[in-house]
Amino acid sequence: MSTLPPWTGGRLGIVMMSALGDAVHVLPLLDALKRHAPATHATWVLQPGPAEMVQGHPHVDDVIIFQRSKGLGAYAEVRREFARRAPFDLLLNLQVYFKAGLVTMLAPARVKLGFDRARARDLNWLFTTHRIPPHAQQHVQDQYFEFLDAIGVPHGEPAWNLAPAAENTARARAIAPDGPGPLIGFVVATSKAEKNWLPERYAELARRLHGALGARIVLLGGTMPIERVAADVILREAPSANPVNALGSGLRTLIGLLARCDVVVSSDTGPYHMCVAMNVPAVGLYGYTNPKRVGPYRRFTDLVLDAYGDPGEDYPVSMQYRHHRMPRITVDAVEEKVRLALARYRNWY
Repeated sequence: MSTLPPWTGGRLGIVMMSALGDAVHVLPLLDALKRHAPATHATWVLQPGPAEMVQGHPHVDDVIIFQRSKGLGAYAEVRREFARRAPFDLLLNLQVYFKAGLVTMLAPARVKLGFDRARARDLNWLFTTHRIPPHAQQHVQDQYFEFLDAIGVPHGEPAWNLAPAAENTARARAIAPDGPGPLIGFVVATSKAEKNWLPERYAELARRLHGALGARIVLLGGTMPIERVAADVILREAPSANPVNALGSGLRTLIGLLARCDVVVSSDTGPYHMCVAMNVPAVGLYGYTNPKRVGPYRRFTDLVLDAYGDPGEDYPVSMQYRHHRMPRITVDAVEEKVRLALARYRNWY
């Protein structure tokens, strides 16, 4: 590890090829970098889903798509894309895994900044020329801000600059038109089953919110089988609420739908963190992942339902998963948080 001079602008590469949630946490870095050094030209290596999310983002100048499904061929493609561009003055490796290390190795950059040896996994630190100082585990957003500290870039309140384009807003309005009651979004499932709340409880919540508040319910997500199964259960068991099934509407339209919602209910997944970024009140359901590390950042912490910890437990920030805890979250508790969100952030009552 060695001290780097303050960043004053130039060609910047970012390696962050994880899912949507982690990609959302990269956006405040880009905002801080561009505000501090407007001459920064940012190229981001990322997967197709996050690439669609940042399409048109004002601080993303260039993207290189990493097609994980292509196996070793993905690295060959990335190498060819690097060869078509000028070398980077600085590359930030924001991941700790081997695949990111390989991409970092392939990148033409004078300086490659990554995590310290204690936090870098899979010998990832071998692929970087410089490393951020060791630090105890903290929220992912603060962890990424350590990279800015290492290059002398100030950062204050985060700014994500994430918003739907006009055509996405129009499409979302067509799917979920205006109505008399609050629009409540349910992000019905994630790819990780242990993160998910029970579909039957979503259905009961839909019935309650529609019956008591006249709420309009929209089901949000992609096309994975686990999402479709959850949506089928909710549609079957909550016919009185007449939920709108918006699964598979596309990520850009999803951004528009999230922005239209008065409140969104979700477990720890990309659309949840997109809500936080867009200042959409979101009730976070946590049991499998640690909310001190991957919970909402400086917004809507009062809307988190924490089944990760035991009552009264002051657990540490960690990457540890805890199993079989999502069923601890009751419908009563989620309904209470939805009502709190409507009252506190939407002045509904």
